[in-house]
Amino acid sequence: MKFNYYLLFVFFSYFSLCANAQEARTALIPRPASLQVQQGELDLTKERTPIYQMEEFSQVASLLLEIPGFQAGPTETIKKIKKNQQQGIRLYKASDADKIDPNGYSLLIDESGIILKAHKPEGMINGIYSLVQLSYLNGLNQLPYLTIVDKPRFAYRGMHLDVSRHFMPFPFLKKYIDLLAFYKFNYFHWHLTDGAGWRLEINRYPELTQKAAWRTHSSWKDWWNNGRQYVDQGSPNASGGFYTQAEARELVAYAAQKGITIIPEIEMPGHSEEVLAVYPELSCTGKPYTQGEFCLGNPESYTFLKNVLEEVLAIFPSPYIHIGGDEAEKKHWKNCAKCQELMKKEGLKSEEELQSYAIQQMDKYLQSKGRKLIGWDEILQGGLSAGATVMSWRGEQGGIDAANAGHDVIMTPGGYLYFDGYQSDPRTQPESIGGYLPIEKVYSYNPVPAAIANDKKKHILGAQANVWTEYIPTYQQVEYMAFPRALALSEVVWTAQEARSWPDFHTRLQAHYPILQQLQVNYYRPSYTVSHQVKFDSVSMKNTVAFHSEQFYPQIRYTVDGSEPSISSSLYSLPVELSKSAVLKAASFLNEAKVSPTEVVELDVHKAIGKTVIYKNKWEGYPAQEARTLTNGIKGGLTYNDGQWQGFIRNFDVIVDFERREEIQSVALNFMQLPGPGVYFPGEYTVLISDNGKNYREIGTVKNQESRTDPTLKFHKFEVKLPKPVMARYIQIKATNPMKGYLFADEIVVY
Repeated sequence: MKFNYYLLFVFFSYFSLCANAQEARTALIPRPASLQVQQGELDLTKERTPIYQMEEFSQVASLLLEIPGFQAGPTETIKKIKKNQQQGIRLYKASDADKIDPNGYSLLIDESGIILKAHKPEGMINGIYSLVQLSYLNGLNQLPYLTIVDKPRFAYRGMHLDVSRHFMPFPFLKKYIDLLAFYKFNYFHWHLTDGAGWRLEINRYPELTQKAAWRTHSSWKDWWNNGRQYVDQGSPNASGGFYTQAEARELVAYAAQKGITIIPEIEMPGHSEEVLAVYPELSCTGKPYTQGEFCLGNPESYTFLKNVLEEVLAIFPSPYIHIGGDEAEKKHWKNCAKCQELMKKEGLKSEEELQSYAIQQMDKYLQSKGRKLIGWDEILQGGLSAGATVMSWRGEQGGIDAANAGHDVIMTPGGYLYFDGYQSDPRTQPESIGGYLPIEKVYSYNPVPAAIANDKKKHILGAQANVWTEYIPTYQQVEYMAFPRALALSEVVWTAQEARSWPDFHTRLQAHYPILQQLQVNYYRPSYTVSHQVKFDSVSMKNTVAFHSEQFYPQIRYTVDGSEPSISSSLYSLPVELSKSAVLKAASFLNEAKVSPTEVVELDVHKAIGKTVIYKNKWEGYPAQEARTLTNGIKGGLTYNDGQWQGFIRNFDVIVDFERREEIQSVALNFMQLPGPGVYFPGEYTVLISDNGKNYREIGTVKNQESRTDPTLKFHKFEVKLPKPVMARYIQIKATNPMKGYLFADEIVVY
């Protein structure tokens, strides 16, 4: 009998779709510790469902009303489980026999209804939100029979929002809280003050909201580049805003109902330009608009800060109060008689120790009020008191040092958890502050570095993502930058490390895009843009090119002859291997339409690969692969942090030694430009040659023609092509740095 492969294909395709549909019904994010599905399903729409709640959970049972379309029946508060509670939704306190983690919960859905168990309200809240998620995943209320036993990996699961650089409307803050609760975050770090605007009403200092909350330009970038002035509330150009104490209390209560603690941040001693513009007597100079750091030798600075914190503490019951402590410029303290006098009196040997002294004063004040101080990792400089908690943002080293020294730490490194950076090809995205952080990299993060001693790992409380708003002017843009990356972080901080898998998460994520649409979140849509990865084998001199996009089932077509891809071009399925120079082009297609820009990949198997590079001016800050970088056959990608772009602050000046005379026809080098973080193309690119390494002659110069004001990411190949070949052993390449920023170079290509 002839076997019908087509029918077999149809059968397995159908089976796969059915399996995926089943998995989508339980595609919770973050992934539970244990989930078992049974046969059957519960329909909550047939009739009004009774609710039985133990006294411990009477304040959180109302969260059940977030189940879409749910019709709650009679609600009864009970002291113990009774036989007549055989139907409906039951919120029970866990017993030791239930074997539920102290911070966890269990969820049972069967023919009798729903039973949620937890030891504490916090655990019950998370159980309820698992139930709410399930209702969205299952056509609202057709819930599969299942059993979940779950617990969080970390006690601190945080998201941050800066409302100083751009003020966000109060109703949006509630929506933000809703989304954080939905994905089991339990801390909201509210960055309320910074140089761009003071955002919290302080009754004792009315000018903080009458003037320091208002600036001349609505756009932070425009304000930053045009005088950085503040204006009185009500003036024609006033842009900004503030939250009243009543609004702040309302938000605190709203968040607490959903299991979220709000941590306020009041910046000190730096990032305080707005304060010192209206209270200049607290600065070292005594003049407005001269510095952003409080005068630490002036007792009135401490009085002001304690008075402000007194009102803050009355609003926010959070055990933690964030005082910033980062990026303080210390030159004013060095030249201030009051600061120097205090240093002499207290035996402080440096301005770092002076800052540490000031932070310790605030720490003592907060501890006297029963609170704990949190600050960015700069607070480690000069010593830190025992009760303070460190947020490690400048990479992980600050967190490693703090944890090994016995301090509690919240990990928030910029390379993994700064959601103000680009999440896709920057050339296709709205202007951002820089960096490149796709969702897969967020998901790859493990908040417990290996460099922390085993007995100190308990000091890693968890992790937090930060949303700084210099380039995020609206709440819609906040949503775009935070979601769905926040979903990846929610699993990082909730699910055990060994239970996490990117392919599994990526599959479940597909079921949450419709939910985000229902919740009217302006999330970042997965891009059709094609990206590539090239692996070069220096032994076989072979390139292997892999294409991918953010689509779950991408349809990518490509060419290897430099022609534009079309619907008839090769369909990408496996990496492409080539042992020669070539130009590959690829694009995404949907149905028969091209739906992405063309991705161009230039493969260069060239003469300089593996040759020695002599640095006349060495790299600074970005070593990449050190001396092997510029001739390793590998080009840089979309970010200067990818380990292939080498960074230079001085003029670029290197020599390639071919060890013998070679025929030279062209010399090229790629540079990157991204003005936001100070990355620019060179002014001039010059190539010189020599036979003896001493006497060089110039063979060509290329001047930059690209704009330096365009904020978008750009790449440019600077190339000197000769009309006819020349012979040389040494090639010297120079590139000037007129902008005094960073020059980033990736690969010297010689033919």
